[in-house]
Amino acid sequence: MKRSLRRALWAGAVVAVTVATVPMASAFGAGTVTTTFTKVQDWGTGHEARVTITNGSDAPVSTWRIEFDLPAGTSISSSWDADVTRTGDHYVAVKKSWAGPIAPGAAFSWGYNGSGAYRAPLNCTINGAPCGGGAPPTTTAPPTTTPPTTTPPTTTPPTSNPPTTNPPDPGGKKVVGYFAQWGVYGRNYHVKNIHTSGSAAKLTHILYAFGNTTGGRCTIGDSYADYEKAYTAADSVDGVADTWDQPLRGSFNQLRKLKKMYPHLKVIWSFGGWTWSGGFTQAAQNPAAFAESCYNLVEDPRWADVFDGIDVDWEYPNACGLTCDSSGPNAFKNVVGALRTKFGSSALVTAAITADGSNGGKIDATDYAGAAPHLNWIMPMTYDFFGAWAAQGPTAPHSPLTSYPGIPQQGFWSDAAIQKLKSKGIPANKLLLGIGFYGRGWTGVTQAAPGGTATGAAPGTYEQGIEDYKVLKNTCPATGTIAGTAYAKCGSNWWSYDTPSTINGKMTYANNQGLGGAFFWELSGDTTNGELIGAIKGGLG
Repeated sequence: MKRSLRRALWAGAVVAVTVATVPMASAFGAGTVTTTFTKVQDWGTGHEARVTITNGSDAPVSTWRIEFDLPAGTSISSSWDADVTRTGDHYVAVKKSWAGPIAPGAAFSWGYNGSGAYRAPLNCTINGAPCGGGAPPTTTAPPTTTPPTTTPPTTTPPTSNPPTTNPPDPGGKKVVGYFAQWGVYGRNYHVKNIHTSGSAAKLTHILYAFGNTTGGRCTIGDSYADYEKAYTAADSVDGVADTWDQPLRGSFNQLRKLKKMYPHLKVIWSFGGWTWSGGFTQAAQNPAAFAESCYNLVEDPRWADVFDGIDVDWEYPNACGLTCDSSGPNAFKNVVGALRTKFGSSALVTAAITADGSNGGKIDATDYAGAAPHLNWIMPMTYDFFGAWAAQGPTAPHSPLTSYPGIPQQGFWSDAAIQKLKSKGIPANKLLLGIGFYGRGWTGVTQAAPGGTATGAAPGTYEQGIEDYKVLKNTCPATGTIAGTAYAKCGSNWWSYDTPSTINGKMTYANNQGLGGAFFWELSGDTTNGELIGAIKGGLG
């Protein structure tokens, strides 16, 4: 649940080693299957690898089983998008139940984190066919004598920021980030920081959060932050100070300047959020009037060139968030349909929605599939599943990708939401996976693994129970992973959050699912050099 008043890969050298080019058995058809192990990251005491199975045959590969050995000094500590078992140094990886067949000419990837320096696997087979005697030699670093760890060091790894002359492909995967209007206050995070961090070159879209929905109309949320605040030369995107008599100042003018520097960037004005969703109930009574008010505000001549569309963040239609809505299962569809009619086909109309994948939960309460044709894309908020609003615990990762034994609530994980939305007929390429650039935590915890008891919310810089990644990576480095995300215990505090490594695993999932990309809440939680957004961009490819 993203709150309107919330104080809220990196790309290292990539070395690909083709381990197996397997002559196809008759069950596969003629041709070859190539299994490639790729070193994504290597920080000496640990590493991340991606395994890609490419079907070069003329028939689908409906099932696969990879067996291999890892040299002494390295082992797999966690994996995603494959079921991996271990006996000594021998590993078996098999297809997940949700993964479909690999079509001729297509590929499927899964990945793992390992302890020790990366070393290529040995004695690999796929579906029983030999891999030709093992992997060729590599130029990777020799094994280290440092005790194994499952997490990278807390020092910031080097980043590879693409130049502004080589922006993301607008027709490719979407990388969408929220900019919180209140960040210009205590957080001291401004539009300029999107530029200086290297994030602007990696983003495809910025969501400006939030506009209000008072009285069933789109209204200004914070006029000072939005268009009145005067920027000095030092804080301005282009180094030019605002003047007292210029017609537009504030973040809107800074976004205008940012778009001039990065012509590929699109900006979408998001309305609602946890705190300001109340007006949607009245909007649903007269969707056309609501759409008219939104169009007049977003297309106001003072800033019409700044925004490329509108985003609806209704928490939650026909369900309960900060307040409860009972406008019926068609209300959301009617509202976004009216917005599409008013804004036209060329504008972006998007929505952030619940990620409650439980049976009879918030996804089931609304006709999201009926609304999908009106929307460019849909963003299930696959974070904030668990947190210290349950003050005594149990501790649980707030953004699990998959289920795990002991998860407190069935259907409260990212894949559950994605599969439910797809099962309702929403195209996968209209769905974006959500990432939180923050952690949620408890205090009074004695158990390191998830499932422990607590006494309350852990202290945070701006709010109890929540903290930015840029802080947690140094103050409470991740000590383990579960369900595709990370957790950490330091003292009596227990935190869960995503790291560059777990984000890379989530992006592998997004690619395998055919999703349209990823989005995140929100920019100010990242490091000053955009470590997490680099992981999203690098993982999506």
